[in-house]
Amino acid sequence: MEFELSALLLIIVLGFIAAFIDAVVGGGGLISIPALLATGMSPATALGTNKLASAFGSFTSSMKFLRSRNVDFRRMMKLFPVSVLVSIAGAFIAVRLPGEVLKPLVLVMLIIVLVYTLFRKDWGAIEKKNALSKGKAVILIVFVIIIGFYDGFMGGGTGSFLLFLMLFTGFDFLRAAGNAKVLNFGSNIGALLLFITMGEVNYTYGLAMAASMVLGSYAGAHLAISKGVGYVRGLFIIVTSVLILKNIYDFLS
Repeated sequence: MEFELSALLLIIVLGFIAAFIDAVVGGGGLISIPALLATGMSPATALGTNKLASAFGSFTSSMKFLRSRNVDFRRMMKLFPVSVLVSIAGAFIAVRLPGEVLKPLVLVMLIIVLVYTLFRKDWGAIEKKNALSKGKAVILIVFVIIIGFYDGFMGGGTGSFLLFLMLFTGFDFLRAAGNAKVLNFGSNIGALLLFITMGEVNYTYGLAMAASMVLGSYAGAHLAISKGVGYVRGLFIIVTSVLILKNIYDFLS
């Protein structure tokens, strides 16, 4: 009982921290999934339980960004169902295939994202109001499908990839973060539905972490909106760097 109580307190604290970071630039799974694994649950159940908690957190931060008008609502609502559906497929594969098969590719992609962001110092400072070209529209749809599938399958770095994709299509860092959170909520919901049907969700730990993630997501999104583009860019670089180091460590070990 003592161990269960200490584990519950641990995931509540780490859930808040994970959601605070995840609300802005993603990467919260780097904290929340290991915390859930530390309770002794299987990897599939940890993924499913994390999706339950993350769905509450991503919904909270999405609503905060929506209310502050930092979401392209019309465009994101077209992409939202896509994110939901492909994440279901990803989660279906996740319970059958080890996530290690994608780790080398994820590492390469994270390094590209970080290097590009560092060298483009003015990137994401100002939003470009131009309509999407057909080429960029196709790229947007294709990568929403890929990232949504990946989030259902594995998830680490999803928020960073979505934010990078939104920057590529012309949004500033703050609006990119808002759009990314809406799509991330969609992929969380899709994967969660599949994990529930597979019986891979621990509701005790999941709902406890969800409560702390709601608070963490609200605080993180509020700070991002009040601090602006520069804050989001700085946090994005830090979190992406940590994700790279974590993936290198996992790959080598």
